[in-house]
Amino acid sequence: MKRLPSRFRRLDGALADLPVEEPMLLTELDGFLTGLVICPDAILPAEWMTVVWGAEADGIPPFEDPLDVQWFANAVAARRDEIARDLARGKLQPILDIDERDGEPLWEYWIDGFAEMIALRPDAWATLANDPDTMASRSRLDMLIAVARNESDLDSMAVNALQDRAVAELTEAVEHLYAARAQSAGRMPVAAPATMAAKVGRNDPCPCGSGKKHKRCCS
Repeated sequence: MKRLPSRFRRLDGALADLPVEEPMLLTELDGFLTGLVICPDAILPAEWMTVVWGAEADGIPPFEDPLDVQWFANAVAARRDEIARDLARGKLQPILDIDERDGEPLWEYWIDGFAEMIALRPDAWATLANDPDTMASRSRLDMLIAVARNESDLDSMAVNALQDRAVAELTEAVEHLYAARAQSAGRMPVAAPATMAAKVGRNDPCPCGSGKKHKRCCS
């Protein structure tokens, strides 16, 4: 990966430090957030952020300090909003890892993140495959996902050819889907801020508003 701005490097480090078995890479997060921006359904941060930081069943972010929770949420939301601005200009700039052996972009990680976003709303994404204005772009992305997962029916020559143009393919397809949505909706909906609830300490005031300490109330 080329030298990233410090805000991205810090976010990359925070992702790597998440207490989950396989935390998202920054490039996966980028694909995931791009899918979020163009998803046909609006998804609340409480749902999609859970995918990012891999929360346990209780839904509590895996941070001890409430300031860390909000910094992380703000950093992720800032990148989401940046992607939306790039798409509005028709200039998507995906964050891609680079293979140090040959200098080729490792687009597969990005498209994996995008596919995770699709999995959150499969029925909504299915509508894009049936819309004449978006079906071709959706098909291109599906093909890239299949190739990345070694599930494609293409022969080796076709796969190699697709690999060579994969970054252009995913960029053009996503830009077209965004433009199609913007045209049909008049304007894209404003994304909700990614404000997340922090862990409440046992001696902190209970969030229910009772005035009691959490350990004496709702813990």
